[in-house]
Amino acid sequence: MRIGLLSDTHLSNRRPALWDEVADVFGDVDLILHAGDIISDGVLDWLEGYAPVLAARGNNDMGWNDARMADVQWLDLEGWRLAMIHDTEPEDLPIEVIVDRDLGGEKPEILFTGHTHFERIDHRDGVVQVNSGSPTQPHLYSNRLGSVGILELEPDRLCVRILNLGEREGLRNPAEELSLELQRKRL
Repeated sequence: MRIGLLSDTHLSNRRPALWDEVADVFGDVDLILHAGDIISDGVLDWLEGYAPVLAARGNNDMGWNDARMADVQWLDLEGWRLAMIHDTEPEDLPIEVIVDRDLGGEKPEILFTGHTHFERIDHRDGVVQVNSGSPTQPHLYSNRLGSVGILELEPDRLCVRILNLGEREGLRNPAEELSLELQRKRL
């Protein structure tokens, strides 16, 4: 299974389409996960043109509802237990604190988050923690190309990559490409 990961798009219904570079990366995914700060359902509709979409509600997503969105999303995919939530800051808290404070005491194998606009892949305390950064406001810069993630899951293998979407003239992209591959027996 191939899953597109993104968060912190911060786009309104006046411009719900993301960069063409996002469409290029997500063109062959089976599912798209958005870890919040969507701002409008038009963004989810645009993403759904490529694959089914689920989202976590971000701190900027209050005041509107969408059936694709929840405060915490729990998924079982290819035998892996994944939780998606917008904000777990500070992200370097012990996993057990995040589990107790944000996930109702239930520990996932994969934790996908957003909020910081900084990309991250970390494997600690038996959990792969991923933040794909932001495709539109990387590292809290002004609107420009940023980063998205791809998560590939098989019953015995996980591979996650953060991809830099490139640059436009005069708009440097600070996003760092990251990757992690694990066999289930190592978790």
